[in-house]
Amino acid sequence: MPFQVATAIPRRAVTPAAFVRGVVAAYERYGRDPTEALSRGQVTPDLVNSPDGRVTAGQFEALAGHAMRELDDEALGWFSRRLPFGTYGMLCRASITAPTLEVALKRWCRHHRLLTEDVLLDLAVGEETAVVSIRELADLGPLREFCLVTLLRYVLGFSCWAVDSQIALRAAEFPYPEPGHVSVYPTIFCRNIRFGADRASITFDRHYLSLPLTRSAADLDNMLKGALRLTVLPYRRDRLLVERVRRVLRNARGRSLGAEDVASELALSTRTMHRRLRDEATSLRDLKEEAKFELAKQELMRGRSPIKRIAEIAGFRNEKSFSRAFRTWAGASPREFRGRYR
Repeated sequence: MPFQVATAIPRRAVTPAAFVRGVVAAYERYGRDPTEALSRGQVTPDLVNSPDGRVTAGQFEALAGHAMRELDDEALGWFSRRLPFGTYGMLCRASITAPTLEVALKRWCRHHRLLTEDVLLDLAVGEETAVVSIRELADLGPLREFCLVTLLRYVLGFSCWAVDSQIALRAAEFPYPEPGHVSVYPTIFCRNIRFGADRASITFDRHYLSLPLTRSAADLDNMLKGALRLTVLPYRRDRLLVERVRRVLRNARGRSLGAEDVASELALSTRTMHRRLRDEATSLRDLKEEAKFELAKQELMRGRSPIKRIAEIAGFRNEKSFSRAFRTWAGASPREFRGRYR
């Protein structure tokens, strides 16, 4: 069985019946009866055939878990040969000893080629972003969407668990037309979704790659007792969220940004951003004050701009309010600070 990737399980039904039909199709491929698996997931025939049907994470976990064991195929019929039960657990074990997420993902992509030649996974690292993509070397047929979505969720779920942090995606792309159940994609991935792309991929901030893996072999054994929860957001905690907010505020350089502006830059709702910052024992207001102070210090240390201009750059209405705030931060006026630095 793959792995549990969530800290909390939503009870509402969000997993589309199309993925349930993917499990049923695996049984058809192997000439087996899916009745017992559907019973384990409490999935009725009417729901299986419903174009708008949904099941909960718990239902899909029970259904897919039983199917993987009964069919002895963790790929559920996607590939030209079976991936026996425990295959993705082995992939986790091969990656868990890596020092950083980047090394772990490179191992994951490389070792996945040993499992199947029908698809190839790749990690590409740019100046600001990292992209995990899937190249299809075989026709995945009607199981294409189910396969590509699940493979990306495997990678994302393991990564989040391994570094104990949500990995906030910047974008997710898929090489097929927009499905009728498109509304579930933001729950599975992110709000920025594109269809009709060259290949399936997820894009995220490259700084996540430098996070160390925090899990032990014992942690992995315990995690592997969990199960596939495809529709669940992996983690609420984002270990890079504070730094991502700082980066947005630094780049503003005096431009006034409201909470909605910052949240939009992060592809989050305002409420979610505030909640996650509280989880990290800070607030947007505190980070704004910190950003103003850092920007003011940088400008003062350069020693070129007038104090009035620095006040404007730092986002203050006038020099007097800036001087008062700066003295609170640094224990000295802007002029005194510049003089000491010189």
